[in-house]
Amino acid sequence: MTRIVAIHEGVAPIASAIRNAYIDFSKMTASIVAVVTDIVRDGRPVIGYGFNSNGRYAQSGLLRERFIPRLLAADPATLVDADRDNLDPHKAWACLFANEKPGGHGERSVAIGVLDMALWDAVAKIERKPLWRLLADRYRAGVADERVFVYAAGGYYYPGKDLAALKAEMQGYLDLGYSVVKIKIGDDLDDDLRRFDAVLSVVGRGERLAVDANGRFDLPTAVAYARALAPYGLFWFEEAGDPLDYALQCELAQHYPHAMATGENLFSMQDARNLIRYGGLRADRDWLQFDCALSYGLVEYLRTLEMLRANGWSARRCIPHGGHQMSLNIAAGLGLGGNESYPGVFQPFGGFADGIPVVDGHVRLPADPGVGFEAKRQLYAVLSSLHR
Repeated sequence: MTRIVAIHEGVAPIASAIRNAYIDFSKMTASIVAVVTDIVRDGRPVIGYGFNSNGRYAQSGLLRERFIPRLLAADPATLVDADRDNLDPHKAWACLFANEKPGGHGERSVAIGVLDMALWDAVAKIERKPLWRLLADRYRAGVADERVFVYAAGGYYYPGKDLAALKAEMQGYLDLGYSVVKIKIGDDLDDDLRRFDAVLSVVGRGERLAVDANGRFDLPTAVAYARALAPYGLFWFEEAGDPLDYALQCELAQHYPHAMATGENLFSMQDARNLIRYGGLRADRDWLQFDCALSYGLVEYLRTLEMLRANGWSARRCIPHGGHQMSLNIAAGLGLGGNESYPGVFQPFGGFADGIPVVDGHVRLPADPGVGFEAKRQLYAVLSSLHR
């Protein structure tokens, strides 16, 4: 019977001088975990790794005091899939959430998401499959996307960064093979319009540019931006207001005819369902950005996808936030619409496997078992430091 024999936890810095219109990242951290099993592959114990996405700090207290002890104290028989002789992430999730009250989906969703990622990494390694293949086999009748659309997220506010530097950054993304780029907005409308024009002089068309306000606006400001942005025909207008202000999002849809995007700061299926019920989003054009690493992990993400299907939404309207390998595997294995990418920031956590290029805005996945952390050398060095 497969057993968890140890769980190691740590904190890694992802600090940067960049900022968006709401927060800066000068003191940002991330949790990292290693789940060690008693299964041996190629002469070494199988170890699953996990971390949380940028934008939420490390969750050491919750992991050390509550969730790691809860998982280690569980009867090993309650955590396994007997039919596959493997760990069962769904049973492990139930263990992690035991004695937790419903509602209040905040930081605990990040802690559980970190462990959930590590468990899925271990499960796929035990089955000797890439995670994207395992997901396709289990949940999509074996059909996996051979390549995944990715866009380059950047355009942050940065001390001393002028329009020339912004244009050079965007050109660099195009040179890497991306076809769509994203920039931050929200400091000032007139200044942002100048930034739009500068970027459009590089990318050529509005449909190749997405913009992200990071929840900065009240309704009047959001509407003012919507009216100013409408003529550009952008790829999307992202997170104009507070992520839980569904009324603002719903009203904004009356003023903006093109695609909008939101959801990265909703951390449960229930919150995602409220967005679909009350946010006025349009299933034919808008995008959903739920990030499994921040929202209780893949187990909860599967519930969210089922909820979306029940409400007439296609998984193809999902392009997760975070720019990490876990969401990339989910996108390929479960048929999402794409994935975010961070070519220049949040390293070593952002980005994908070494040596796999972006071609025409799409990327392929490695054949390595698990999530593929071992195929990203700098990230693997950080994660494997937990158990050396």
